[in-house]
Amino acid sequence: MKAKKLFATSMVAVATAALLVGCGSKESKTKESDSGSKALDELNVMFVPSKNPDDIKTATEPLSNLLKEELKKEGVEVKDVKISVGTDFQAVGEALSSGTADVGYGVPGGTYAVYKDETDVILTATRKALNKDSEKAKDWNDGKPTVATDEEAKSYRSLLIAGPSAKGQELAKKVNAGEELTWDDLNGANWGLASPTSSAGYIYPSLWLNDNVKHNITELKSTVQNDSYGSGFARLASGQIDVMPVYADARRDFEKAWSSEYGKKDIWTETNVIGVTVPIYNDAILVSKKSDKMDDKVKGALQNALINMAKTEEGKKVIAVYSHTGYVKATDSDYDTEVKAQELMKSQNKK
Repeated sequence: MKAKKLFATSMVAVATAALLVGCGSKESKTKESDSGSKALDELNVMFVPSKNPDDIKTATEPLSNLLKEELKKEGVEVKDVKISVGTDFQAVGEALSSGTADVGYGVPGGTYAVYKDETDVILTATRKALNKDSEKAKDWNDGKPTVATDEEAKSYRSLLIAGPSAKGQELAKKVNAGEELTWDDLNGANWGLASPTSSAGYIYPSLWLNDNVKHNITELKSTVQNDSYGSGFARLASGQIDVMPVYADARRDFEKAWSSEYGKKDIWTETNVIGVTVPIYNDAILVSKKSDKMDDKVKGALQNALINMAKTEEGKKVIAVYSHTGYVKATDSDYDTEVKAQELMKSQNKK
């Protein structure tokens, strides 16, 4: 009996010692993780195709090394930053939702609202404010280019652009004469729309239709989905579509292509604004909740790295493809309006 008691006592002592050593080891590793740098083999960054995908790939190629350098300063070392461009906005949301993409870049607020349960918003882009910001469509139709100012803006508007087709010109003539468009006017046009998760190309134009003619975008009888704004402007120029919703400075971005690629003369006189939405919060940078890389340290490092990168000359060139001028830290509540817009869209679609 004494031998058994002695053995049992010894085992308890050994187990207690092992537990204490284990706790000590765990505490030590935690301290090393908190104080040391974090290493990642790979970071997958996916851009939304709000511009020509080839142009985005070319412009963002330097991002890989720039981001690695800035992340290293923040205590996160990444061996390989992989850059890709989604086929559409929804594809980027799906990639983040599944964890195949770690970071979504230039994501519209509407897309975030759809995938908010699977993503975190970490940054909002700033852009140069435009010299036009009127809620009245005809105020945009003076035939002069829309230009940027020195002011920074966190929001923008969506514009309903009528093209050079006969129907497009008919709608523009009515707007410029100070007349209000009817549902029949709008429903009689061929529309080119972006992905249903696009704020400027779908969601806010639907809200505009609801507010102005008591109908929503799904009720339009003739629509096609553009895979990018570039393909949409090509259709608008050729007369395949009559109306296309776009972000407010889209015509600036496609001014050269309008004449050099699409065979027209002057985008400012051959297109007209026929509708202006309420302000939309700027593009976001999202991270995937499904990615095991996205802990608080990496998210914080990404925020600081991208904010600092945007202040460098090289970084400014990269983000210029989206007309971004910088980034500010963001929270979920910044995009509450987008979430409400999505809820309205769902209720409209159920009718």
